[in-house]
Amino acid sequence: MNTQRQPMFDEMHGADAEIRAVYRDYAGWLANSPLDYLQQKSREAEWLFRRVGITFNVYGEEDGAERLIPFDVIPRILSHGEWQRLAAGAVQRVRALNAFLHDIYHGQEIIQAGIVPATLLTNEMYRPEMQGVDVPGGIYAHIAGIDLVRTGEDQFYVLEDNLRTPSGVSYMLENRKMMMRLFPELFRRYSVAPVEHYPQVLLNNLRAVAPPGVPDPTVVLLTPGAYNSAYFEHAFLAQQMGVDLVEGQDLFIKDNAVFMRTTEGNKRVDVIYRRVDDDFLDPLAFRADSMLGVPGLVSVYRNGGVTLANAIGTGVADDKATYTYVPDMVRFYLGEEPILANVPTYKLADNDDRRYVLEHLEELVVKEVQGSGGYGMLVGPTSSREQVAEFRQRILANPDNYIAQSTLALSACPTLVEQGVAPRHVDLRPFVLSGNTVSLVPGALSRVALREGSLVVNSSQGGGTKDTWVLNEVQPC
Repeated sequence: MNTQRQPMFDEMHGADAEIRAVYRDYAGWLANSPLDYLQQKSREAEWLFRRVGITFNVYGEEDGAERLIPFDVIPRILSHGEWQRLAAGAVQRVRALNAFLHDIYHGQEIIQAGIVPATLLTNEMYRPEMQGVDVPGGIYAHIAGIDLVRTGEDQFYVLEDNLRTPSGVSYMLENRKMMMRLFPELFRRYSVAPVEHYPQVLLNNLRAVAPPGVPDPTVVLLTPGAYNSAYFEHAFLAQQMGVDLVEGQDLFIKDNAVFMRTTEGNKRVDVIYRRVDDDFLDPLAFRADSMLGVPGLVSVYRNGGVTLANAIGTGVADDKATYTYVPDMVRFYLGEEPILANVPTYKLADNDDRRYVLEHLEELVVKEVQGSGGYGMLVGPTSSREQVAEFRQRILANPDNYIAQSTLALSACPTLVEQGVAPRHVDLRPFVLSGNTVSLVPGALSRVALREGSLVVNSSQGGGTKDTWVLNEVQPC
């Protein structure tokens, strides 16, 4: 497998610095916009975001201060055709992952067929409590964030799947609102597909998976509380959907049902969009020291008295070790060829793969199979000898805990930095919703590595975000 990095693909500039068609009109506007004007707009965006309170917490920081995620005022632009292919690939992938989750908690046919190993059943994200439990519509991952990277004109790869409690969609929505406020003239000139209907699509899908026989289901959003790093998003989505934002202490169990305490008395809850991890959902079933969950919730859930979105146990499908088998899942469950390919990946539990990776650590990206947020990973080409040596010891001590991937040359988009406009590496997280149908709105969270040469786009590691424009097929004259 070739681990050499390919030349960076510039999404705005093609060969010989020619402007690609999808950026052509915008590039003319950008060229005529003075730098101080763009910088002024950037400062205005920062002030507005701070005023609204769009912040996140970084766990482990000594000062505990909330931060703004840096916002870049230059959008990332995708054509209608590019988006159609990405959307089809993301939907296909989520359909296969939902089929896998149903199978892994029921007949386990994919294991019997020898396509995935039985060792997946020992993964700590696998929840035996879900074995044999039928969930409404067979849907486990109601909300999925599929992380994509681009390396060429028509070359997109899936970097990872986020199926537990995927975050970031509030930034997709707020970024669009910010751009429309800062640059209304651009939205009059270009036909950009809307994304603001996402909360309604989400709510409709959540209501569709209520327990059978509930004509007018009550939906709530369960948050760990104000100290959670994504609390802004929890409050934002609850407000946008028009549902109650609750904490564990607001709910209680009675007669195989979940009830919410309100000023008007107790009210039955039918669907819980939970942003609390499995371990903390129910102290009677998982961690006994959890103060975030609802005692007895898992029992009601298993008996069909309430729907949880996402389902308990989805983590086994977004583990990075499981990720390597998703293309095979598409073939096994759907009888189709994958539209989107995985990044070439090595399984360090495999002796041959591990031997190769240890000989080429300086060329690869190594990740913990259950890591997230840019933590617990090695980016070989940008790491010091000491960091490489340290990771070598980690791998040798626990090879099953890691995978390695080829260091792809992530595509770059024009980005406003201190020196002016310059290319910076980006990735893309579209959000796939499953309920009545499996679909996604025409937009996504584009994350950008603001440091020159950096491939790490995570906000906790200094990355920022961009508005993602999907152009309609027919543009205004």
